[in-house]
Parts: sequence; C-alpha cells; structure tokens
Amino acid sequence: MNFPILSIIIFLPLVGVLFILLNSGDEIKVKKTSFRVSLLTSLLVFIMSLFLWLQFDNTTKDFQFVENKKWIVDFINYRVGVDGISILFVVLTAFITPICIVATYNSVTNRTKDFFIALLVMETMMLGVFCSLDLFIFYLFFEAGLIPMFLIVGIWGGIRRVYAAFKFFLYTLFGSVFMLVAIIFIYLETGTTDIQTILSFNIDQKYQYWLWLGFFASFAVKTPMWPVHTWLPDAHVEAPTSGSVILAAILLKMAGYGFIRFSLGFFPIASAYFAPLIFALSIVAVIYTSLVALMQKDMKKLIAYSSVAHMGFVTIGIFAFNSQGIEGSIFQMISHGIVSAALFLCVGVVYDRMHTREISEYGGVVNTMPRYSVIFLVFILAGLGLPGTSGFVGEFLVLIGAFKANYLVAFFAATGVVLSACYSLWLYRRVIFGAVANDNVKLLKEINKTELATLLPLVFLTILLGVFPNIILDTISVSVENVISVYNEKLLILKQASIK
Repeated sequence: MNFPILSIIIFLPLVGVLFILLNSGDEIKVKKTSFRVSLLTSLLVFIMSLFLWLQFDNTTKDFQFVENKKWIVDFINYRVGVDGISILFVVLTAFITPICIVATYNSVTNRTKDFFIALLVMETMMLGVFCSLDLFIFYLFFEAGLIPMFLIVGIWGGIRRVYAAFKFFLYTLFGSVFMLVAIIFIYLETGTTDIQTILSFNIDQKYQYWLWLGFFASFAVKTPMWPVHTWLPDAHVEAPTSGSVILAAILLKMAGYGFIRFSLGFFPIASAYFAPLIFALSIVAVIYTSLVALMQKDMKKLIAYSSVAHMGFVTIGIFAFNSQGIEGSIFQMISHGIVSAALFLCVGVVYDRMHTREISEYGGVVNTMPRYSVIFLVFILAGLGLPGTSGFVGEFLVLIGAFKANYLVAFFAATGVVLSACYSLWLYRRVIFGAVANDNVKLLKEINKTELATLLPLVFLTILLGVFPNIILDTISVSVENVISVYNEKLLILKQASIK
C-alpha cells in the first residue's frame, strides 16, 4: 500500500485536537462539541486500525505498511511500520480510547475541553510508540506521552493529585534518561537509529550489559517492576477513571513491548545473563504485591497492586525465551489491557454514585444493582484466570513457558494465580454480597445505558478471546518465532566470537 495509513492513524487524533481548539461558546456547548469531536475522531482511528488488521499478512515476519521519510536531521528518519506483535497494541489502543471518552463524559465536569485534548494527544503518543521503527522517534513518542498523562492526573485527579502526578513523572522520566544515553551510544556504535538495521548488527558483548541496563531502567519503571512500582498505586488512586484505564490498559504495555522489541533483539547475551534477575524481581512482584493487594481498603489501590502482579507474569514469559512464554506474555498484556480497563470502569460506576472507593462502605450491591454485579463478576473471574476467559490463556501459556525455562520459577509464579483468586474474590464478596448495611447503597441506581455501552464490548472481548484465543495467537505466532530465531542466532554468533 502506498497510502500512508499508519501516519493517518497516528496523527488523526491531533486533527481532532485542532477542531476542539477552534471550538468556542458557553461551557455546556463546548463540552458537548468537544465530546462529539473526540469520540468521532477516536472511532475513526479504531475503524482504520481494524482495517489495518484485516489487511495484515500474518504469514510473514516482515514489518508491513512501512513509511520512511527524512526528518529534522539526516540520521533521524520518520520511519513507522507494524509486525504481528505491534499491530495488536495499535488495535488495543484505538479500541480503549473511545471507551475512555464515553466513560469521561459525566465524571469530568471542569475544563472538559482541555481533558479531551489531553486524551487525544495521549492516543497519538501511544500509537506512535507501537508503530515507530526508528529509535529516536520511538523515544520521542515514549517520553512525550508522559506530558498528557501528567496533566490528566495532576489537574483532574483526586485530593493528592499533584503529589501523584509528580511522582509518576519523575519516576518514569528518571528511568528514561538512561535509555536515552543507551540510544545515543547505539547510534555512535552502529551509525544508525533504524531499528530494523540495528537488529541485524551484533553489538559487542562488552557493551551489551550496560546498554541492556540503560533500557531496563526505563522499562522496569514503566512496567512497573518491584521495587520501582510505588508510583503506580498513587497514580491510579488519584487519577480520574479514564486516566486509570489508559494507564493500566496501554501505558504499562509499552514497557513489555520494549522488552520484546529491544532487550531481546539488541542485547541477547545481556538478556540471557540478566534473566535470573528478571525472574527474581518478577516472582517478588507476583507474590508480594498480591499479598499487599489483600490488605487494601481502597478498591482502586487493590486493582493497581494486582496490575503489578499480572505484569510480573508478563516479564517472566518474555525472559523464558521460548514461544509459549513470549506468546503468553503478549496475550497476557492484551487481556490485562481489556480486563484491567473494565475493572477500573466498574469501580468508576459505583464511585460516581457513592463518591467513595472504600471497600468497607459497600456491601449488598447485588440487591440494588444486579446487572452491574454480573458484569463485575465476569471481570473478576477473568482477572483471576478462570478458564473460558482471556485471563486464563495468557497465564497458562506463561506458566508453560516458565516451566520449560525453569520449573522453580513456574512453581512460584503459580502461587500468584492462587493469591489473585484470594484478593479478587475477597473484593467481590465484600462489595457485592451480604446485607445492605449502608443507607447509601440502598439508594444506588442500576447501571445505565452509557455505562453499559462502555462495559459490554469489554465483556464480549473477554469471553471471545478466552474461547477463541487463536484470534490473537495466529497474528503473533510468526513474529514471535522471528524474535526467538533472531535472539538465538545472535546469541550463538556472539558466544562463538567470545570463545575465539
């Protein structure tokens, strides 16, 4: 295709931003117009991403829909393209954004025009990360996404929003500085920032360890891995519902994508060397944060800690260095993007009515909101990995991959499945079942049509991917095999060179 469909998908949200900026009038009119423009823009992006997926050839390992243009200086090219791994994250991003916009309409009441602008700018940055085929372009999109998220948390968040926003910004920015240094060194070493070209280089073993750590510093914070995870619960608790949805569904996945694309592809020797460290940190994350989740009194904070545990499965699968592990980690990221988004939306539904997230304030919600209770149950069961839901497939594949790599890692990771059932069912029992002891719960109104419009597509996908996982697996299988093949070939070449 000569049509620049990827560039249109990436930058179309900015066209929506331009229309919103030109919007004027009284506050109610501005809010309605901004909402309609942002929703229409995001839906167009989603439709185009589906078209892109339908046109995608999943039998080839090559990047497709590639665009390449000179940009600013000779050594930085605007180069974008997608393979079987990145295209799914493009579709996920395009799918989640309109849901966030619809969910925002009633919950955000001040500076709504600015809020919709921040959401659309955020969408462009996230799409750019997954489509970039140039390291500097990747880094620009990767870091620029911090700004709208910082504003979303800092302006429209809760009481401690400024603290949470600065903590999020400083943690992620600090880690990314080391990645920038590593990128500059790679350019000086290889003479290019083109990702495909760098993948064909065998970077000297003596540099690989330091370069790997440079990328790891950024990805570990963004994942987030233990012990640099503490910014995430604060950001989730203070962020508005749509901010939490984007943070959990998309932003955390950018780091997992980076591990697969760069850590394994650029630094195979270092990846193999540091794999035990990744396993150790991931197991601590899975077990420790699951136990911490059991102690939480705030629903959002519990789900935030569960996200750290689930992303621990992702990093275990990636560094198992086999097809089951990496396919499982990608599937887990897609599933977690859907399920975690839905769980935060479910919390937002009752928060908008009760104006509290304290678990102790609820109980007996099933008596007043039966339809909501059924929908919430679907996502709770998916979160704990019930067979027949999308949550089961990813965790099962990761455990198989981990068992093939190290059976002790698989054993300790499996305890996370048990612990996730504990905190998930504990949350559901406390909120949904029991007698209605709080008068405010007696006054709760059943879930409305707008809320159903945001949650039912997520219910459908959660069950669909659990029953037909090949929708995802068929798309990623060839690209994953290529990642493993490149990793193994480069590892062998570098080992033979070190022996000589």
